[in-house]
Amino acid sequence: VQLQASGGGSVQTGGSMKLSCAATGTILSINLMGWYRQVPGSQRELVASITYDGKTTYADSVRDRFTISRDNDKDMVFLQMNGLKPEDTGTYYCNMHSDYSIHPYWGQGTQVTVSS
Repeated sequence: VQLQASGGGSVQTGGSMKLSCAATGTILSINLMGWYRQVPGSQRELVASITYDGKTTYADSVRDRFTISRDNDKDMVFLQMNGLKPEDTGTYYCNMHSDYSIHPYWGQGTQVTVSS
């Protein structure tokens, strides 16, 4: 099973972008889904996460600008990003946690570049 992330690209400050992530196979009992961001020389950091029943968590830097959502029937997670800033630039990774797996599943990463 792999996670395929899509929707990245380049945008100007203030623009919007939507990321999507889908599992290529079946992952049983997915509980938590999330998006992380990484820039060169830094650790991967949590941007947003969402539980199976829709409870969300956001990094302070993106709260009120980003919205995470999920489709439990299709095993997909989304990240709607509005009001993008240059500091949002990075590689975005999706992940999914299953009750039947010790380690989470990770997507391959999609690049988001915000220019001023």
